[in-house]
Amino acid sequence: MALSPRDVLFVDGSPLPAIPACEHFAGNEKFIRRAFASQRATARDGTPLFDVLCDLEDGAAAGAERETAEMAAAMIASDDNTFGRAGVRVHDASHPRCMQDVEIIVRQAGARVAYIMLPKCDSRMDALKIGSWINHLAAECGLGRVIPMHVMIETHNGLAEVGAIAALPQVEGVNLGIMDFVSSHQGAIPAAAMASPGQFDHPLVRRAKLEVAAAALAHGAVPVHGVTRDYRDLALAESDARRARAEFGFLRAQSIHPDQIPAILAGMRPAAAEIAEAADILLAARAAQWGPIGHRGTLHDRASYRYYWQLLERAHRTGAGIPDDARAAFFH
Repeated sequence: MALSPRDVLFVDGSPLPAIPACEHFAGNEKFIRRAFASQRATARDGTPLFDVLCDLEDGAAAGAERETAEMAAAMIASDDNTFGRAGVRVHDASHPRCMQDVEIIVRQAGARVAYIMLPKCDSRMDALKIGSWINHLAAECGLGRVIPMHVMIETHNGLAEVGAIAALPQVEGVNLGIMDFVSSHQGAIPAAAMASPGQFDHPLVRRAKLEVAAAALAHGAVPVHGVTRDYRDLALAESDARRARAEFGFLRAQSIHPDQIPAILAGMRPAAAEIAEAADILLAARAAQWGPIGHRGTLHDRASYRYYWQLLERAHRTGAGIPDDARAAFFH
């Protein structure tokens, strides 16, 4: 049986986590159910194209935090969570409900939750504190797994420590929370930088995006781009995702409306010509048992194979058309 590129090409280092290129926020039971139904309907080759993110931070009404967490846990543990690709955003580490959120999710849905997202991660100690609590509960429940963490960088100190945060083995995704980050500058950054084109062009925000993406990629985590606030302008959602990927290295983006999901996937998707080239090179490499090959007068070996494999995986995770022979060879 032929080895998978993941088995062959990453002997000396781990590939990035193979997670969908989009995560969709859902803040109540109705929206979570609808998101799960869409996740099933749009899956390709048994692989979901987006994660469902149950939101306990902004999704919970004041005074109903426990009930909201228990609802989310029940949904994540249910058969509606067909693929096991539902995460949850808890309250931040300084919030009195944070530890309760984590305990409810781990105890009631720890076997099925894909990841726990910590917003306003202000320091490495914040991430360690919540990660340790997650791990303690998981061990106590006999789960036999490490539940990944995603973190949102939204403060000055969080950005200053983003490398140390991303380096924690449990951290799988790193996101810049644009609105809180801009607000933390007390008017020094204009409100226009919360949206496009300012979020890509303002020097302080641009710097923050680059530092978050670089830190995540340096430590084997996925850089996650934030939301497009104008949920009616789908062309903008696609453009934002494309700029985030092409100019800043983000490999995943967040959706706040179901209609944004296809647009985000289109923006994150490699071009058809890139996909065709990657398929040709990888099929030839596979035929050569992953030894060096010449392709159109250019030498390729495992270094370039890794690049083209990651590109083909991204194409697959974004629902792109992949040549039939490559699809049969690598994704069945």
